[in-house]
Amino acid sequence: HVCGLVARAPCPRLQSANMGISRDSVHKRRLTGGKQKQWHKKRKYDLGRVAVGCKLSANKTVRRIRVRGGNYKFRALRLDTGTFSWASEHSSKKTRIIDVIYNASNNELVRTKTLVKNCIVAVDATPFKAFYMQHYGLELGHKGVSVAETTPKDEGSNHHKRVIASRNKDRKLDALLEEQFATGRLLACVSSRPGQSGRCDGYILEGKELEFYKRVSAKKKKN
Repeated sequence: HVCGLVARAPCPRLQSANMGISRDSVHKRRLTGGKQKQWHKKRKYDLGRVAVGCKLSANKTVRRIRVRGGNYKFRALRLDTGTFSWASEHSSKKTRIIDVIYNASNNELVRTKTLVKNCIVAVDATPFKAFYMQHYGLELGHKGVSVAETTPKDEGSNHHKRVIASRNKDRKLDALLEEQFATGRLLACVSSRPGQSGRCDGYILEGKELEFYKRVSAKKKKN
């Protein structure tokens, strides 16, 4: 009793109604369309969490979430860097994400610059230029000058010169990719899940995949 008032216990029905997001199928109809009785209440393993879209921002923010089994997820709220691999050159570099270009699921995610798995982003080409210079002795990104026309810079020991020459024998570079180096941006696809792993990693687009996404982005610009 406080000032003559009796404290009442909260209603169990109201408590169960405010349990939050659930991913169960108990409340759904059967495949045939018949209604199902709710044969059990909500369970911990049916729990869902509020979706938090990872935004492109220099203010990097990653939250640690404790999940079932004492494990942890890492929920990235804001990111602007990631490790991207250049598959044909067997090289991975950490680079800056400049912009979100395309998302097959929803244009709204492009407008809000939300980073999700499989979205197409523009990344800074500088680390990959530096790698190409160090590996082949060739500088990428000169407008109007093809890499095929330039001669490798063979500074260093005779052994290093022979290594550079042998690497350049089998060297191949996608023409579309070479064009992109002149702009300083490369199109890349995010292959990690920023909301689960806290990272935004992916791979540089090449070949048919790059052709397709160049066409798509060109169409968007026209519209």
